[in-house]
Amino acid sequence: MNKIFPQGDANGSAAAGSKALPGGEADCSPCCCSRRGACLSAFLMLLLTALAALIALVAILGPPPRTPGAQACVTQTNRTGFLCNDRSSCIPASSVCDGVRACAHGEDEEEALCRAVPQSLPGFLVAHCGDPASWIYSDQMCDGINNCGDCSDELSPVTTCPPCGPGWWRCPSAVFRYCSCIPRSLCRDHLQHCFDWSDEYSCPGP
Repeated sequence: MNKIFPQGDANGSAAAGSKALPGGEADCSPCCCSRRGACLSAFLMLLLTALAALIALVAILGPPPRTPGAQACVTQTNRTGFLCNDRSSCIPASSVCDGVRACAHGEDEEEALCRAVPQSLPGFLVAHCGDPASWIYSDQMCDGINNCGDCSDELSPVTTCPPCGPGWWRCPSAVFRYCSCIPRSLCRDHLQHCFDWSDEYSCPGP
């Protein structure tokens, strides 16, 4: 009777318990595959936890504030103004970077806007005087007041302003504060405000 030996290699040795894969790698054992699956599950859980924490933080603190670019507007006195972030409040140009918060959220006093005045201000807020080194806020042009100190914000050739309004009297002012017009409230007060004294003899008063 012939004795049958187990199938083996050329040397007659028994086959290994696991079959070799191409390239010499063995199949993943159940233990190895289970460990990899656990690591992947743990990573996904950690990612989902971080995402949930971020969503909860945004819900508590709210979204980051929106910082729109500065925009011009027209005030109730028909002057150039600064539009606040609420898109409804229009404050005078000269109220920007004056140390007092005029907008509800204080955007008119933000550091980025006020760090190097006037260079850091939007162009629509700034007006230049006859002296290139001097500047004023744009809403101070043609307001009847000598804001530049040389009346260049009220007189040509630097500025072209409309005639004196109904509350003003036109004359060559003898007072530094005014240029070519004085308030009618100064007429007939027994003090000289015009070089030609017309505020006392010609002006009909307020």
